[in-house]
Amino acid sequence: MSLHGKRKEIYKYEAPWTVYAVNWSVRPDKRFRLALGSFVEEYNNKVQIVGLEEETSEFVCRNTFDHPYPTTKIVWIPDTKGVYPDLLATGGDYLRIWRVSDTETRLECLLNNNKNSDFCAPLTSFDWNEVDPNLLGTSSIDTTCTIWGLETGQALGRVSLVSGHVKTQLIAHDKEVYDISFSRAGGGRDMFASVGADGSVRMFDLRHLEHSTIIYEDPQHHPLLRLCWNKQDPNYLATMAMDSMEVVILDVRVPCTPVARLNNHRACVNGIAWAPHSSCHICTSAEDHQALIWDIQQMPRAIEDPILAYTAEGEINNVQWASTQPDWISICYNNCLEILRV
Repeated sequence: MSLHGKRKEIYKYEAPWTVYAVNWSVRPDKRFRLALGSFVEEYNNKVQIVGLEEETSEFVCRNTFDHPYPTTKIVWIPDTKGVYPDLLATGGDYLRIWRVSDTETRLECLLNNNKNSDFCAPLTSFDWNEVDPNLLGTSSIDTTCTIWGLETGQALGRVSLVSGHVKTQLIAHDKEVYDISFSRAGGGRDMFASVGADGSVRMFDLRHLEHSTIIYEDPQHHPLLRLCWNKQDPNYLATMAMDSMEVVILDVRVPCTPVARLNNHRACVNGIAWAPHSSCHICTSAEDHQALIWDIQQMPRAIEDPILAYTAEGEINNVQWASTQPDWISICYNNCLEILRV
């Protein structure tokens, strides 16, 4: 984008509803494209795909599609070279894979692990493997994680249908699982971690699923809601407990002992995002309207204060650091999406 000479530091988009899930597209030809999901407490919800118009420097909604229930998470296919179909995944009652074109977005497949029953265990979160985009992992309130294989049939010249199958399903926790994330360790394909209502962080290896490693347990056994791996150093991850005002940084080489606690927020933390290009920067966001960027280089010495703070006009419920545009962070609050140049 040739905005550099006249680019603002903040761009804002106002959606017609409360924004919850949001994700940056990583395709090289689709910079400044994001997908955002509505949070409406009823069956009918929406997903919008928005992009920054070069001429006007304004966000424009490219298309809107219907989604049953609010999306718990949205992720674009981690395809930085643009060789796969332009796909988008959403989590909710099921995992859905959508194909995006300039004019419309259509459902490619719905991945449902409970074929034999009408009961559906909603998905709390999912992750799309960055090393192998044919792998996704979902976490559910039924205590399980499921690893899915995706076939995107890369035949040229014909429109390939996308389909998926269960590679493995495992009981990951004693209670609901709230988040799942693949680690970049050991090749980046086989290791993942999960957190849940039992207050533990557990690590798994797809090659040895008969056992898992507990990396951390919350001292009060409070549920852990989010889990985020450092993008540059696979030894570090961040997690946060329900209704907590702090983010805990863990080192997998030193299980069960946090190496840092980031606790400048004045209300519940809702979001965590590691910098894509630096192992020692992380952004946290909270209901105190603040997004804070921290430099954690001096761990294990205490980290007193963030290096940057931004105050939004509402409680921030999500933060995303653009993986292929590391100067930009997105936050959402109320019905607004803002991208901030850092």
